[in-house]
Amino acid sequence: MERKERVIEETIKMEWLQFQEVSNEGGRAACQDDQETFVIMRKSQFLAWDEEVIVSYLDDLNEAREKGWNLITEKYARMMESTAPEQYARFADVLPKREEARIRIQEDIISKEMEWAEEFAAKYPKLGATGRKIRTSEDTEWETSQETYLRGEISTYSDKTLALYYAMICRFEREGKNFTEMILNNMIAQYGYKTLEQTEERLDEDRRK
Repeated sequence: MERKERVIEETIKMEWLQFQEVSNEGGRAACQDDQETFVIMRKSQFLAWDEEVIVSYLDDLNEAREKGWNLITEKYARMMESTAPEQYARFADVLPKREEARIRIQEDIISKEMEWAEEFAAKYPKLGATGRKIRTSEDTEWETSQETYLRGEISTYSDKTLALYYAMICRFEREGKNFTEMILNNMIAQYGYKTLEQTEERLDEDRRK
């Protein structure tokens, strides 16, 4: 675990560096000044990943950096295909092309993960309501769904990272694990809660006050 945590720390540092370089039409976004939340969100996700997937993704970040490319900028640009299609059309040709075979794998991953997200939201509705909307159909210019966010992110992965990630997701499915629940368990632990049930109860209490 110590090695995995070191790789996670390095990965988050590289992501944060690239996140600081993302330009927004409306100026700097507030989330670009909230490093604490950024670290918690990203660490919660990476702790649920297999170590080899994180190592491969860190390689992607470093390789992109060496080439003068920003994977975080690319991620947000790809999200705009749904949230701001007219703007997206102006720079879509600049983004790396993805073959149909790869897109099919990506969409299979997205399908599995959105099923987990919906199962989680049904089981823990208060917790589920604190995050993004789930489906791309719920996107607006100012709000990006989990589905669109995931599609943007995994589209930035190298073929190697995507293959490792896909194998991990398929294994979770075979083992009956809910990936969303794994990530949220990691997140609430960083906020001082012991269980998802405890967090759901606390949110319900806060709602009734």
